[in-house]
Amino acid sequence: MTEKELIAKIVEYFETKIFKNHIEASLKNNAKLKSYNINPIVVKYLSKVLEEDYTAKGVAKALYYPRVLGTSINTSFGTRIQNMFVELGLAQGSLIKGMDIEFTDKIDNRQKWCQLKSGPNTINSEDVNPLLKKFTTVTNLARTNSMNLNNSDLILGVLYGEENQLSQHYKKIDQQFPVIIGKEFWHRLTGFPNFYEGLVDELHKSILTIDTKDFINKGCDALEEEIKNSPFFDF
Repeated sequence: MTEKELIAKIVEYFETKIFKNHIEASLKNNAKLKSYNINPIVVKYLSKVLEEDYTAKGVAKALYYPRVLGTSINTSFGTRIQNMFVELGLAQGSLIKGMDIEFTDKIDNRQKWCQLKSGPNTINSEDVNPLLKKFTTVTNLARTNSMNLNNSDLILGVLYGEENQLSQHYKKIDQQFPVIIGKEFWHRLTGFPNFYEGLVDELHKSILTIDTKDFINKGCDALEEEIKNSPFFDF
């Protein structure tokens, strides 16, 4: 598959499995009151911030906006990307616990065991030691089973960003196991040095053609109607 063909396949995957799926889920699931665990104090405050009053519309916005614009798309992004690599034949699902994918590194031709992360600031300080423990466990397992594996074959792959953007938490992991980010990660995965830039350019073009169908307002309005009829609220 050529670089152009592979970019087109990934763009199509983003359109159908990530973006359009997000729109459908937002209208089907996130517009339902039962999908939320509500803090009545905080939601009242957020309604006041958004609407200058405690109203059904304010509550709907306070619930719907963060879910749709934050949690749901970010959660599906990581899971879908992992599946995409396997479905497009760029990697295999890892059989080793703690690793997400395995692939042949197109730069050094060695097998890599990889845990995936989205961006350069997507782990916290409390994530560092558990991640190091996972990698160390795999290293010990490899030695026990006489696998041809060294520390540089266990990587943390970060899908977007640049090396100078990596948080201190990632840099601590990088002292023991390589953290490969953005352009270099996609190069190692696909074999194309400028794949990352080309993919980002084509995704930007694609996004502008997506019919979002005013789903933010539609979903929020549907949730507002449920809130109006719910005994949980007293407006």
